Amino acid sequence: MPDDLNLSNLKPAQSRRVRKRVGRGLGSGKGRYSGRGIKGQKSRSGSHKMRPGFEGGQNPIYMRLGKLRGQYSKDAMPVGPHRTQTVPVNVAALEERFDAGAEVTPESLVEKGVLKNTKIDVKILGKGDLAKKLSVTAHAVSASAREKIEAAGGTITLLREPKERLPKRRPQKAVAAEPEPEPEPEEPTAEAEEAAPEAAEEEPEAAEEEQS
Repeated sequence: MPDDLNLSNLKPAQSRRVRKRVGRGLGSGKGRYSGRGIKGQKSRSGSHKMRPGFEGGQNPIYMRLGKLRGQYSKDAMPVGPHRTQTVPVNVAALEERFDAGAEVTPESLVEKGVLKNTKIDVKILGKGDLAKKLSVTAHAVSASAREKIEAAGGTITLLREPKERLPKRRPQKAVAAEPEPEPEPEEPTAEAEEAAPEAAEEEPEAAEEEQS
């Protein structure tokens, strides 16, 4: 760097690349089409602003591939009966992280590193074994977890009352018993028809004997 700076020895701090000046006539070397070729999408303004994955209008690759839809897919949102609004915590984690006689709350689960935060309800599940007496306070407890906690001498406090589940099917209405049909009179047989006139003849003879 010279001692005396003036306009004759003034230079930029780093070399600069001269900007390409297009559309300045055929003599400039970049005239006529300005380096963009003839027509087409890339010759239009804004062609460099295409979103990632754009394939010129044809069906892109992420739409051509098959998808795994439904509530059983790993990347699918749980829907219908599989929707969950709780964070599961098994009794095996309580056995590992807490000492006997400790109080298990959502806040203590965050302190022990079992949960990230207390924004979502906690449900205690029964996977694993539990031999410690614990005082568990949670939003929900499964039947197997309740059995194991109470068998170890612990207590359970629910932060939210369980919802009553409606029966899956409506109870069928009792159908009134239909009256039994009356038995139809039996048709007289041929033998009974023959015996009927004989009995009629005997009846007048018996009446005459009584009168005499």
